[in-house]
Amino acid sequence: MTRLRRMMLEELERRNYSPATTRCYLRAVADFARYFRRSPDQLRPEHVREYQAYLFRERKLDATSVTQRLAALRFFFIKTLRKPWSVADTPYPKQVRRLPSILSQEEVARLINSARNPFDQVLLMTLYATGARCAEAARLQVGDIDSSRMVVHIRGGKGREDRDVMLSPILLTALREHWSRIKSKVWLFPAGRRHLAPQPLNTKTVWRACHYAAQRAGLHKPVHVHTLRHCFATHLLEAGADLRTIQLLLGHHDLKETTVYLHLSTRHLSATASPLDGLLLLSSGKKDEPPGDA
Repeated sequence: MTRLRRMMLEELERRNYSPATTRCYLRAVADFARYFRRSPDQLRPEHVREYQAYLFRERKLDATSVTQRLAALRFFFIKTLRKPWSVADTPYPKQVRRLPSILSQEEVARLINSARNPFDQVLLMTLYATGARCAEAARLQVGDIDSSRMVVHIRGGKGREDRDVMLSPILLTALREHWSRIKSKVWLFPAGRRHLAPQPLNTKTVWRACHYAAQRAGLHKPVHVHTLRHCFATHLLEAGADLRTIQLLLGHHDLKETTVYLHLSTRHLSATASPLDGLLLLSSGKKDEPPGDA
């Protein structure tokens, strides 16, 4: 490990960044240095601007991915090198806000029923029933399932914060059958071919379980692991749950993050009449007749 990499790693650890963010930031700085074939401490803001253009033009990365890499470089220059960083000189790209794809409850059932094996099926059920992020579900422990309180304890979510979510009785039954098959002492979804490894499931394995189930289900909508989290929130809203409750269950810091589900809820959309319905319009067959004529 190089001196600079060790310095940046120490700064990230001091600030309690998550392992996933730490890996992402270190990777971004390494890629930045590799592009210019120079040590990153020898590079300047003009290099950052050129690298940003390269990411868009040649790598074809979206605004979210470029912003994440710029955040890593900003952290490196400010926190590790203690150098100034001007947002005006290296502005973050404007991000396009797109609404996520949402499955109906029938489509979610098709997805879960199309899992390759019982292990994948319970994994998909857990993702949908808890609204957990991919990494959160992968790192669930057997002791996180509290059947006495009927809650699932999610450890170290985004921002390293814990939270509790509801435990579905159907999920509890499925998890008990799942545990009787794998007999894991620590991890609810252990890694390894026979699921006996002493470490949790890799997030890529979670992604593959969802990907293959979507293919087998014949779903034509884009489906990712995070889609189940969006479905969890949207279906709760449609069932009458309030936004504040959903915010807490998702672990959102800002209620603004949760309000996106208002745009996705068919219950809220159908309950709002179009302004066209309030207009007094002539029917198409009486265009030439003045209003009020018999």
